[in-house]
Amino acid sequence: MNSNTPGKLNRRQFLLSSALMGGGIIATNLISTSKVFGQGPAIITSDKMRPNIPYGVASGDITNNSIVIWSRSDRPARMFVEYSTSESFRGDVERFRGPLALENSDFTARLNLKNLPADEQIFYRVTFQDIDNKNIYSAPVSGSFRTAPTSERDIFFAWSGDTAGQGWGINPDFGGMKIYETIRQLNPDFFIHSGDNVYVDGPVESSVILDDGTTWKNITTEEKSKVAETLKEFRGNYIYNLLDENVRRFNAEVPILVQWDDHEVTNNWYPGEILPADDDRYTIKDVNLLAKRGRQAFLEYSPIRYKGNNPQKTRIDRFFNYGELLDIFMLDERSYRGPNTPNNQTIQSEETEFLGSRQLRKLKRKLLKSKATWKIIASDMPLGLVVRDGSTNFEAWANADDLALGRELELTDLLRFIQRKNIQNVVWLTADVHYAAAHYYDPAQARFKDFKPFWEFVAGPLNSGTFGPNQLDNTFGPVVKFQSIPSDLQPNRPPSEGLQFFGTVRIDNDTKRMTVTLRNLAGETLYSVDLSPE
Repeated sequence: MNSNTPGKLNRRQFLLSSALMGGGIIATNLISTSKVFGQGPAIITSDKMRPNIPYGVASGDITNNSIVIWSRSDRPARMFVEYSTSESFRGDVERFRGPLALENSDFTARLNLKNLPADEQIFYRVTFQDIDNKNIYSAPVSGSFRTAPTSERDIFFAWSGDTAGQGWGINPDFGGMKIYETIRQLNPDFFIHSGDNVYVDGPVESSVILDDGTTWKNITTEEKSKVAETLKEFRGNYIYNLLDENVRRFNAEVPILVQWDDHEVTNNWYPGEILPADDDRYTIKDVNLLAKRGRQAFLEYSPIRYKGNNPQKTRIDRFFNYGELLDIFMLDERSYRGPNTPNNQTIQSEETEFLGSRQLRKLKRKLLKSKATWKIIASDMPLGLVVRDGSTNFEAWANADDLALGRELELTDLLRFIQRKNIQNVVWLTADVHYAAAHYYDPAQARFKDFKPFWEFVAGPLNSGTFGPNQLDNTFGPVVKFQSIPSDLQPNRPPSEGLQFFGTVRIDNDTKRMTVTLRNLAGETLYSVDLSPE
Protein backbone atom coordinates (compact mmCIF):
# COMPACT_ATOMS: atom_id res chain seq x y z
CA MET A 1 0.00 0.00 0.00
CA ASN A 2 1.29 3.46 -0.85
CA SER A 3 2.14 5.36 2.32
CA ASN A 4 -0.09 8.27 1.23
CA THR A 5 -3.11 6.11 0.46
CA PRO A 6 -5.91 5.84 3.04
CA GLY A 7 -6.47 2.22 3.97
CA LYS A 8 -8.37 -0.06 6.29
CA LEU A 9 -6.27 -1.79 8.92
CA ASN A 10 -6.45 -5.52 9.35
CA ARG A 11 -7.92 -7.03 12.50
CA ARG A 12 -4.57 -7.66 14.20
CA GLN A 13 -3.43 -4.11 13.57
CA PHE A 14 -6.71 -2.72 14.84
CA LEU A 15 -6.81 -4.81 18.03
CA LEU A 16 -3.31 -3.74 18.96
CA SER A 17 -4.08 -0.08 18.44
CA SER A 18 -7.58 -0.14 19.90
CA ALA A 19 -6.40 -1.66 23.17
CA LEU A 20 -4.22 1.38 23.68
CA MET A 21 -6.45 4.05 22.16
CA GLY A 22 -9.63 2.89 23.82
CA GLY A 23 -8.01 2.24 27.15
CA GLY A 24 -6.35 5.47 28.08
CA ILE A 25 -4.97 7.61 25.32
CA ILE A 26 -6.95 10.56 26.63
CA ALA A 27 -4.81 10.57 29.74
CA THR A 28 -2.33 13.42 29.56
CA ASN A 29 0.90 11.47 29.32
CA LEU A 30 -0.15 8.25 27.59
CA ILE A 31 0.06 7.70 23.86
CA SER A 32 -0.82 5.08 21.36
CA THR A 33 1.94 2.94 19.92
CA SER A 34 3.23 1.88 16.57
CA LYS A 35 2.65 -1.73 17.58
CA VAL A 36 -0.22 -1.09 15.18
CA PHE A 37 2.41 -1.80 12.53
CA GLY A 38 4.54 -4.12 14.66
CA GLN A 39 7.30 -1.57 15.12
CA GLY A 40 8.03 -1.57 18.80
CA PRO A 41 6.81 -1.14 22.35
CA ALA A 42 4.55 1.53 23.72
CA ILE A 43 6.27 4.62 25.04
CA ILE A 44 5.32 7.44 27.34
CA THR A 45 5.78 11.06 26.36
CA SER A 46 4.51 14.54 27.15
CA ASP A 47 1.83 16.43 25.25
CA LYS A 48 4.47 18.75 23.79
CA MET A 49 6.17 15.83 22.03
CA ARG A 50 3.10 14.45 20.32
CA PRO A 51 0.71 15.87 17.74
CA ASN A 52 -2.28 17.77 19.01
CA ILE A 53 -5.72 18.45 17.51
CA PRO A 54 -6.40 22.04 18.54
CA TYR A 55 -9.49 22.72 16.43
CA GLY A 56 -11.53 19.58 16.82
CA VAL A 57 -13.17 17.47 14.14
CA ALA A 58 -15.94 17.99 11.61
CA SER A 59 -17.96 15.90 9.17
CA GLY A 60 -19.70 16.76 5.93
CA ASP A 61 -21.00 15.81 2.50
CA ILE A 62 -22.99 13.03 4.11
CA THR A 63 -24.77 10.29 2.13
CA ASN A 64 -26.41 7.00 3.09
CA ASN A 65 -23.07 5.17 2.98
CA SER A 66 -20.29 7.76 3.18
CA ILE A 67 -19.10 10.92 4.87
CA VAL A 68 -16.05 13.17 4.93
CA ILE A 69 -14.22 13.41 8.26
CA TRP A 70 -12.07 16.54 8.68
CA SER A 71 -9.50 17.58 11.26
CA ARG A 72 -6.23 19.47 11.67
CA SER A 73 -2.99 18.57 13.38
CA ASP A 74 -0.60 21.12 14.85
CA ARG A 75 2.37 19.58 13.00
CA PRO A 76 3.18 17.12 10.21
CA ALA A 77 1.30 13.93 11.01
CA ARG A 78 -0.81 11.15 9.54
CA MET A 79 -4.54 11.07 10.13
CA PHE A 80 -6.28 7.96 11.49
CA VAL A 81 -10.03 7.52 11.87
CA GLU A 82 -11.87 4.76 13.65
CA TYR A 83 -15.62 4.39 13.95
CA SER A 84 -18.22 2.21 15.59
CA THR A 85 -21.98 1.98 15.99
CA SER A 86 -21.31 1.82 19.73
CA GLU A 87 -20.52 5.02 21.61
CA SER A 88 -18.30 2.98 23.95
CA PHE A 89 -16.38 1.62 20.92
CA ARG A 90 -16.93 -1.91 22.13
CA GLY A 91 -17.72 -4.60 19.62
CA ASP A 92 -17.11 -4.04 15.93
CA VAL A 93 -14.81 -1.09 15.28
CA GLU A 94 -13.33 -0.09 11.93
CA ARG A 95 -10.05 1.79 11.76
CA PHE A 96 -8.61 3.53 8.70
CA ARG A 97 -5.29 5.10 7.91
CA GLY A 98 -5.84 8.49 6.35
CA PRO A 99 -3.70 11.00 4.49
CA LEU A 100 -0.75 13.01 5.69
CA ALA A 101 -1.46 16.42 7.18
CA LEU A 102 1.36 18.58 5.87
CA GLU A 103 2.30 22.23 5.70
CA ASN A 104 1.00 22.58 2.13
CA SER A 105 -2.55 22.00 3.44
CA ASP A 106 -1.95 23.93 6.67
CA PHE A 107 -1.86 20.53 8.43
CA THR A 108 -5.54 19.89 7.62
CA ALA A 109 -6.62 16.44 6.48
CA ARG A 110 -9.81 14.68 5.45
CA LEU A 111 -10.82 11.07 5.01
CA ASN A 112 -13.77 9.93 2.94
CA LEU A 113 -15.33 7.08 4.91
CA LYS A 114 -17.15 4.69 2.59
CA ASN A 115 -19.33 1.59 2.84
CA LEU A 116 -21.05 2.82 5.98
CA PRO A 117 -24.38 1.33 7.09
CA ALA A 118 -27.37 3.43 6.06
CA ASP A 119 -29.50 5.29 8.61
CA GLU A 120 -27.18 4.41 11.46
CA GLN A 121 -25.83 6.50 14.33
CA ILE A 122 -22.05 6.28 14.04
CA PHE A 123 -19.39 7.38 16.48
CA TYR A 124 -15.88 8.19 15.34
CA ARG A 125 -12.59 9.45 16.69
CA VAL A 126 -9.60 10.98 14.99
CA THR A 127 -5.96 10.65 15.96
CA PHE A 128 -2.76 11.87 14.31
CA GLN A 129 0.46 9.89 14.15
CA ASP A 130 3.75 11.77 14.27
CA ILE A 131 5.50 11.20 10.95
CA ASP A 132 8.99 11.38 12.46
CA ASN A 133 8.28 8.95 15.27
CA LYS A 134 5.54 6.46 14.47
CA ASN A 135 5.35 5.41 18.10
CA ILE A 136 3.76 8.75 18.96
CA TYR A 137 0.06 9.53 18.51
CA SER A 138 -2.16 12.41 19.51
CA ALA A 139 -4.97 12.06 21.97
CA PRO A 140 -8.18 11.23 20.09
CA VAL A 141 -10.98 13.68 19.41
CA SER A 142 -14.46 12.23 19.00
CA GLY A 143 -17.52 13.02 16.93
CA SER A 144 -20.73 11.44 15.72
CA PHE A 145 -23.28 11.53 12.90
CA ARG A 146 -26.22 9.62 11.48
CA THR A 147 -26.01 8.42 7.90
CA ALA A 148 -28.79 9.25 5.48
CA PRO A 149 -31.61 6.73 5.08
CA THR A 150 -32.31 4.58 2.04
CA SER A 151 -35.93 4.12 3.04
CA GLU A 152 -38.35 6.71 4.33
CA ARG A 153 -38.09 8.19 7.81
CA ASP A 154 -38.60 11.63 9.32
CA ILE A 155 -35.89 14.11 8.34
CA PHE A 156 -34.89 17.15 10.35
CA PHE A 157 -32.18 19.63 9.38
CA ALA A 158 -31.18 23.26 9.87
CA TRP A 159 -29.67 26.03 7.79
CA SER A 160 -28.30 29.56 8.16
CA GLY A 161 -25.27 31.63 7.17
CA ASP A 162 -23.03 34.61 7.94
CA THR A 163 -20.51 33.83 10.70
CA ALA A 164 -18.40 36.45 12.55
CA GLY A 165 -19.03 39.45 10.33
CA GLN A 166 -19.12 43.23 10.71
CA GLY A 167 -16.65 43.18 13.59
CA TRP A 168 -18.70 40.88 15.85
CA GLY A 169 -16.33 38.08 16.75
CA ILE A 170 -16.01 35.65 19.64
CA ASN A 171 -17.10 37.35 22.86
CA PRO A 172 -16.53 35.01 25.85
CA ASP A 173 -18.59 37.28 28.10
CA PHE A 174 -21.55 36.76 25.75
CA GLY A 175 -20.97 33.03 25.62
CA GLY A 176 -19.16 32.97 22.29
CA MET A 177 -21.01 32.06 19.10
CA LYS A 178 -23.78 30.50 21.11
CA ILE A 179 -26.30 30.18 18.27
CA TYR A 180 -24.26 27.14 17.22
CA GLU A 181 -25.01 25.55 20.57
CA THR A 182 -28.70 26.39 20.18
CA ILE A 183 -28.79 24.56 16.85
CA ARG A 184 -26.75 21.61 18.13
CA GLN A 185 -29.17 21.02 20.98
CA LEU A 186 -31.98 20.54 18.45
CA ASN A 187 -30.03 17.53 17.14
CA PRO A 188 -30.48 18.07 13.38
CA ASP A 189 -29.52 15.35 10.90
CA PHE A 190 -27.29 17.88 9.14
CA PHE A 191 -26.76 21.61 8.67
CA ILE A 192 -26.55 23.67 5.47
CA HIS A 193 -24.18 26.61 5.82
CA SER A 194 -25.43 28.99 3.14
CA GLY A 195 -22.21 30.97 2.76
CA ASP A 196 -20.13 33.70 4.37
CA ASN A 197 -18.51 31.07 6.55
CA VAL A 198 -15.94 33.71 7.43
CA TYR A 199 -15.52 37.44 6.90
CA VAL A 200 -11.97 37.73 5.65
CA ASP A 201 -12.67 41.37 4.77
CA GLY A 202 -14.03 42.14 8.25
CA PRO A 203 -11.35 42.58 10.91
CA VAL A 204 -12.38 42.39 14.56
CA GLU A 205 -11.16 44.79 17.20
CA SER A 206 -10.67 43.84 20.82
CA SER A 207 -13.65 45.90 21.94
CA VAL A 208 -16.68 47.72 20.52
CA ILE A 209 -18.70 50.28 22.46
CA LEU A 210 -22.40 49.48 22.13
CA ASP A 211 -25.26 51.99 21.92
CA ASP A 212 -26.09 51.53 25.58
CA GLY A 213 -22.51 52.32 26.61
CA THR A 214 -21.52 48.75 27.45
CA THR A 215 -18.60 47.04 25.75
CA TRP A 216 -18.57 44.06 23.41
CA LYS A 217 -15.21 42.28 23.84
CA ASN A 218 -13.76 40.16 21.04
CA ILE A 219 -11.08 37.53 21.12
CA THR A 220 -8.54 38.81 18.61
CA THR A 221 -5.78 37.23 16.52
CA GLU A 222 -3.17 38.60 14.17
CA GLU A 223 -4.93 37.21 11.11
CA LYS A 224 -8.26 38.81 12.10
CA SER A 225 -6.69 42.22 12.64
CA LYS A 226 -6.75 43.17 8.93
CA VAL A 227 -8.34 42.13 5.65
CA ALA A 228 -7.02 38.82 4.35
CA GLU A 229 -4.55 38.95 1.47
CA THR A 230 -2.00 36.23 2.16
CA LEU A 231 -2.92 32.56 2.29
CA LYS A 232 -1.95 32.55 5.97
CA GLU A 233 -4.45 35.34 6.64
CA PHE A 234 -7.25 33.53 4.78
CA ARG A 235 -6.54 30.37 6.74
CA GLY A 236 -6.41 32.37 9.96
CA ASN A 237 -10.03 33.45 9.52
CA TYR A 238 -11.19 29.82 9.59
CA ILE A 239 -8.94 29.09 12.56
CA TYR A 240 -10.46 32.09 14.33
CA ASN A 241 -13.98 30.61 14.16
CA LEU A 242 -12.63 27.30 15.45
CA LEU A 243 -11.40 29.01 18.61
CA ASP A 244 -15.04 29.04 19.69
CA GLU A 245 -16.03 25.99 21.75
CA ASN A 246 -19.63 26.20 20.53
CA VAL A 247 -18.46 25.86 16.93
CA ARG A 248 -16.13 22.96 17.73
CA ARG A 249 -18.83 21.10 19.66
CA PHE A 250 -21.31 21.73 16.84
CA ASN A 251 -18.87 20.51 14.20
CA ALA A 252 -18.27 17.28 16.10
CA GLU A 253 -21.96 16.37 16.19
CA VAL A 254 -23.67 17.91 13.14
CA PRO A 255 -22.63 17.03 9.56
CA ILE A 256 -22.27 20.14 7.42
CA LEU A 257 -23.12 20.83 3.78
CA VAL A 258 -21.22 24.01 3.07
CA GLN A 259 -21.22 26.55 0.24
CA TRP A 260 -19.51 29.91 -0.10
CA ASP A 261 -20.54 33.46 -0.95
CA ASP A 262 -18.54 36.69 -1.12
CA HIS A 263 -16.94 37.23 2.28
CA GLU A 264 -14.75 34.16 1.93
CA VAL A 265 -12.80 36.38 -0.53
CA THR A 266 -13.91 40.03 -0.32
CA ASN A 267 -17.19 41.94 -0.28
CA ASN A 268 -19.34 41.54 -3.41
CA TRP A 269 -16.49 40.02 -5.44
CA TYR A 270 -16.74 38.56 -8.93
CA PRO A 271 -14.16 36.89 -11.19
CA GLY A 272 -11.92 39.37 -12.98
CA GLU A 273 -12.62 42.23 -10.59
CA ILE A 274 -9.90 44.75 -9.80
CA LEU A 275 -10.29 46.53 -6.48
CA PRO A 276 -10.31 50.34 -6.49
CA ALA A 277 -6.89 51.96 -6.36
CA ASP A 278 -7.98 54.09 -3.40
CA ASP A 279 -9.00 51.08 -1.25
CA ASP A 280 -6.13 51.41 1.21
CA ARG A 281 -7.06 48.23 3.03
CA TYR A 282 -5.68 46.11 0.19
CA THR A 283 -2.21 46.05 -1.30
CA ILE A 284 -3.38 43.26 -3.63
CA LYS A 285 -5.98 44.59 -6.06
CA ASP A 286 -6.34 41.49 -8.26
CA VAL A 287 -9.46 39.73 -6.98
CA ASN A 288 -8.64 36.58 -8.97
CA LEU A 289 -5.52 36.18 -6.84
CA LEU A 290 -7.48 36.80 -3.64
CA ALA A 291 -10.14 34.33 -4.81
CA LYS A 292 -7.52 31.66 -5.51
CA ARG A 293 -6.20 31.95 -1.97
CA GLY A 294 -9.67 32.28 -0.48
CA ARG A 295 -10.88 29.18 -2.31
CA GLN A 296 -7.88 27.16 -1.14
CA ALA A 297 -8.46 28.11 2.49
CA PHE A 298 -12.21 27.46 2.18
CA LEU A 299 -11.63 23.96 0.83
CA GLU A 300 -8.87 23.17 3.31
CA TYR A 301 -11.05 24.07 6.29
CA SER A 302 -14.39 22.66 5.07
CA PRO A 303 -15.44 18.98 5.21
CA ILE A 304 -16.00 18.88 1.45
CA ARG A 305 -15.36 15.71 -0.54
CA TYR A 306 -12.52 16.37 -2.94
CA LYS A 307 -12.97 15.18 -6.49
CA GLY A 308 -10.31 12.55 -7.04
CA ASN A 309 -8.59 13.78 -3.86
CA ASN A 310 -7.75 16.91 -5.84
CA PRO A 311 -9.00 20.26 -4.48
CA GLN A 312 -8.27 21.94 -7.81
CA LYS A 313 -10.91 19.77 -9.51
CA THR A 314 -13.42 20.04 -6.69
CA ARG A 315 -16.61 21.96 -7.40
CA ILE A 316 -18.51 23.83 -4.70
CA ASP A 317 -21.84 23.18 -6.46
CA ARG A 318 -22.85 19.65 -5.44
CA PHE A 319 -25.84 17.33 -5.23
CA PHE A 320 -26.94 15.12 -2.33
CA ASN A 321 -29.67 12.54 -2.00
CA TYR A 322 -31.07 12.13 1.50
CA GLY A 323 -33.42 9.20 1.10
CA GLU A 324 -36.74 8.97 -0.70
CA LEU A 325 -38.03 12.24 0.74
CA LEU A 326 -35.25 14.71 -0.04
CA ASP A 327 -32.71 15.79 -2.63
CA ILE A 328 -30.43 18.79 -2.00
CA PHE A 329 -28.92 20.94 -4.73
CA MET A 330 -26.02 23.07 -3.48
CA LEU A 331 -25.36 26.06 -5.76
CA ASP A 332 -22.21 28.09 -6.37
CA GLU A 333 -23.27 31.62 -7.29
CA ARG A 334 -19.80 33.08 -7.03
CA SER A 335 -17.31 31.16 -9.18
CA TYR A 336 -19.01 31.45 -12.57
CA ARG A 337 -20.81 34.79 -12.45
CA GLY A 338 -20.27 37.77 -14.69
CA PRO A 339 -19.40 41.20 -13.29
CA ASN A 340 -21.69 43.20 -11.03
CA THR A 341 -23.39 45.73 -13.31
CA PRO A 342 -26.67 47.72 -13.41
CA ASN A 343 -28.07 44.27 -14.28
CA ASN A 344 -30.45 45.56 -16.93
CA GLN A 345 -29.30 43.70 -20.06
CA THR A 346 -32.11 42.54 -22.34
CA ILE A 347 -30.34 39.46 -23.75
CA GLN A 348 -28.28 36.76 -22.06
CA SER A 349 -24.52 36.87 -22.36
CA GLU A 350 -21.41 36.08 -20.34
CA GLU A 351 -22.04 39.36 -18.54
CA THR A 352 -25.45 38.19 -17.26
CA GLU A 353 -24.32 34.76 -16.06
CA PHE A 354 -24.86 33.97 -12.40
CA LEU A 355 -24.76 30.17 -12.17
CA GLY A 356 -23.02 29.87 -15.50
CA SER A 357 -24.18 27.67 -18.36
CA ARG A 358 -22.45 24.48 -17.18
CA GLN A 359 -23.82 24.65 -13.63
CA LEU A 360 -27.28 25.55 -14.94
CA ARG A 361 -27.33 22.54 -17.28
CA LYS A 362 -26.21 20.28 -14.45
CA LEU A 363 -28.88 21.65 -12.11
CA LYS A 364 -31.61 21.10 -14.69
CA ARG A 365 -30.42 17.55 -15.35
CA LYS A 366 -30.33 16.68 -11.65
CA LEU A 367 -33.76 18.23 -11.01
CA LEU A 368 -35.24 16.30 -13.90
CA LYS A 369 -33.80 13.00 -12.65
CA SER A 370 -34.79 13.56 -9.03
CA LYS A 371 -37.29 11.07 -7.65
CA ALA A 372 -37.33 12.54 -4.15
CA THR A 373 -40.55 14.03 -2.84
CA TRP A 374 -38.88 17.36 -1.98
CA LYS A 375 -36.14 19.24 -3.83
CA ILE A 376 -34.22 21.78 -1.76
CA ILE A 377 -32.18 24.31 -3.74
CA ALA A 378 -29.56 25.75 -1.39
CA SER A 379 -28.74 29.18 -2.80
CA ASP A 380 -26.09 31.41 -1.28
CA MET A 381 -28.03 34.50 -2.43
CA PRO A 382 -31.77 35.28 -2.38
CA LEU A 383 -33.88 35.50 -5.53
CA GLY A 384 -36.16 38.50 -5.19
CA LEU A 385 -34.42 40.57 -2.55
CA VAL A 386 -32.46 43.50 -3.93
CA VAL A 387 -28.80 43.36 -2.92
CA ARG A 388 -26.89 46.38 -4.19
CA ASP A 389 -23.20 46.81 -4.97
CA GLY A 390 -22.67 50.54 -4.75
CA SER A 391 -25.18 53.05 -6.08
CA THR A 392 -25.71 51.64 -9.59
CA ASN A 393 -24.70 47.96 -9.60
CA PHE A 394 -26.32 44.85 -8.17
CA GLU A 395 -24.87 41.87 -6.36
CA ALA A 396 -27.61 39.22 -6.59
CA TRP A 397 -30.24 38.20 -9.16
CA ALA A 398 -32.65 41.10 -8.64
CA ASN A 399 -32.19 44.60 -10.10
CA ALA A 400 -35.02 46.62 -8.46
CA ASP A 401 -36.81 46.65 -11.84
CA ASP A 402 -39.92 44.51 -12.13
CA LEU A 403 -38.98 43.41 -15.66
CA ALA A 404 -36.90 40.25 -16.23
CA LEU A 405 -33.52 41.70 -17.10
CA GLY A 406 -29.82 40.93 -16.64
CA ARG A 407 -29.13 37.96 -14.39
CA GLU A 408 -32.86 37.39 -13.98
CA LEU A 409 -32.88 36.05 -17.56
CA GLU A 410 -30.95 33.00 -16.33
CA LEU A 411 -33.46 32.55 -13.55
CA THR A 412 -36.42 32.80 -15.92
CA ASP A 413 -34.80 30.00 -17.94
CA LEU A 414 -34.56 27.79 -14.85
CA LEU A 415 -38.05 28.55 -13.51
CA ARG A 416 -39.61 28.00 -16.92
CA PHE A 417 -37.80 24.66 -17.17
CA ILE A 418 -39.15 23.56 -13.78
CA GLN A 419 -42.67 24.45 -14.86
CA ARG A 420 -42.57 22.85 -18.29
CA LYS A 421 -41.03 19.63 -16.98
CA ASN A 422 -43.53 19.65 -14.09
CA ILE A 423 -40.81 19.28 -11.46
CA GLN A 424 -42.68 19.32 -8.19
CA ASN A 425 -42.00 20.49 -4.65
CA VAL A 426 -39.01 22.78 -5.19
CA VAL A 427 -38.12 24.95 -2.18
CA TRP A 428 -35.30 27.51 -2.01
CA LEU A 429 -33.20 28.09 1.14
CA THR A 430 -30.80 31.02 1.44
CA ALA A 431 -29.10 33.52 3.77
CA ASP A 432 -26.85 36.53 2.92
CA VAL A 433 -29.05 39.48 3.96
CA HIS A 434 -28.69 39.07 7.75
CA TYR A 435 -32.30 38.64 8.75
CA ALA A 436 -34.94 35.92 8.43
CA ALA A 437 -37.90 35.93 6.06
CA ALA A 438 -40.42 33.73 4.29
CA HIS A 439 -41.36 34.60 0.70
CA TYR A 440 -44.00 32.99 -1.47
CA TYR A 441 -43.37 33.50 -5.18
CA ASP A 442 -46.74 33.81 -6.89
CA PRO A 443 -47.01 34.04 -10.70
CA ALA A 444 -50.34 35.79 -10.28
CA GLN A 445 -48.47 38.68 -8.61
CA ALA A 446 -45.46 38.64 -10.93
CA ARG A 447 -44.42 40.43 -14.11
CA PHE A 448 -42.86 37.19 -15.38
CA LYS A 449 -45.52 34.52 -15.01
CA ASP A 450 -44.17 31.37 -16.68
CA PHE A 451 -43.28 29.42 -13.51
CA LYS A 452 -44.74 27.22 -10.80
CA PRO A 453 -45.39 28.91 -7.44
CA PHE A 454 -42.67 28.23 -4.89
CA TRP A 455 -41.34 29.22 -1.46
CA GLU A 456 -38.05 30.82 -0.51
CA PHE A 457 -36.90 30.93 3.11
CA VAL A 458 -34.14 33.24 4.32
CA ALA A 459 -32.13 32.83 7.55
CA GLY A 460 -29.08 34.33 9.26
CA PRO A 461 -26.94 35.74 10.59
CA LEU A 462 -25.20 33.20 12.81
CA ASN A 463 -22.85 35.57 14.62
CA SER A 464 -22.75 38.82 12.65
CA GLY A 465 -24.43 42.19 12.39
CA THR A 466 -28.16 42.25 11.71
CA PHE A 467 -29.37 44.31 8.74
CA GLY A 468 -32.44 44.82 6.55
CA PRO A 469 -35.10 44.40 5.54
CA ASN A 470 -34.23 44.59 1.85
CA GLN A 471 -36.35 45.89 -1.00
CA LEU A 472 -38.19 43.24 -3.02
CA ASP A 473 -38.17 43.05 -6.83
CA ASN A 474 -41.54 42.04 -8.28
CA THR A 475 -40.23 40.21 -11.37
CA PHE A 476 -41.22 36.86 -9.84
CA GLY A 477 -43.98 38.13 -7.55
CA PRO A 478 -42.56 37.51 -4.06
CA VAL A 479 -45.07 37.94 -1.26
CA VAL A 480 -43.64 38.53 2.21
CA LYS A 481 -45.24 36.04 4.57
CA PHE A 482 -42.85 36.84 7.41
CA GLN A 483 -39.79 38.91 8.23
CA SER A 484 -37.94 38.81 11.51
CA ILE A 485 -37.05 42.49 11.96
CA PRO A 486 -38.89 45.83 11.90
CA SER A 487 -38.76 47.97 8.78
CA ASP A 488 -36.91 50.75 10.62
CA LEU A 489 -34.11 48.63 12.06
CA GLN A 490 -30.85 50.48 12.57
CA PRO A 491 -28.05 48.70 10.65
CA ASN A 492 -25.43 46.36 12.07
CA ARG A 493 -27.12 45.35 15.30
CA PRO A 494 -24.81 43.26 17.53
CA PRO A 495 -25.49 39.61 18.42
CA SER A 496 -26.16 40.71 21.99
CA GLU A 497 -29.49 42.16 20.84
CA GLY A 498 -30.63 38.63 20.00
CA LEU A 499 -31.41 39.28 16.33
CA GLN A 500 -29.60 36.20 15.08
CA PHE A 501 -31.62 33.67 13.10
CA PHE A 502 -31.62 30.17 11.65
CA GLY A 503 -34.17 27.90 10.08
CA THR A 504 -35.16 24.27 10.49
CA VAL A 505 -36.91 21.88 8.13
CA ARG A 506 -38.81 18.79 9.21
CA ILE A 507 -40.23 16.32 6.68
CA ASP A 508 -42.78 13.92 8.09
CA ASN A 509 -42.42 10.37 6.81
CA ASP A 510 -46.13 9.55 7.05
CA THR A 511 -47.71 12.67 5.57
CA LYS A 512 -44.69 13.78 3.42
CA ARG A 513 -45.44 17.29 4.74
CA MET A 514 -42.55 19.71 5.07
CA THR A 515 -42.56 22.07 8.06
CA VAL A 516 -40.24 25.07 7.77
CA THR A 517 -39.57 27.02 10.95
CA LEU A 518 -37.65 30.27 11.40
CA ARG A 519 -36.03 30.62 14.82
CA ASN A 520 -34.14 33.18 16.89
CA LEU A 521 -30.90 32.99 18.87
CA ALA A 522 -32.63 31.12 21.68
CA GLY A 523 -34.20 28.61 19.28
CA GLU A 524 -37.69 30.00 19.78
CA THR A 525 -40.12 29.70 16.90
CA LEU A 526 -40.82 33.02 15.17
CA TYR A 527 -42.68 31.64 12.16
CA SER A 528 -43.64 28.20 10.93
CA VAL A 529 -45.47 26.91 7.89
CA ASP A 530 -46.55 23.44 6.77
CA LEU A 531 -46.09 22.67 3.07
CA SER A 532 -47.96 19.76 1.56
CA PRO A 533 -46.36 18.03 -1.44
CA GLU A 534 -47.97 18.13 -4.87
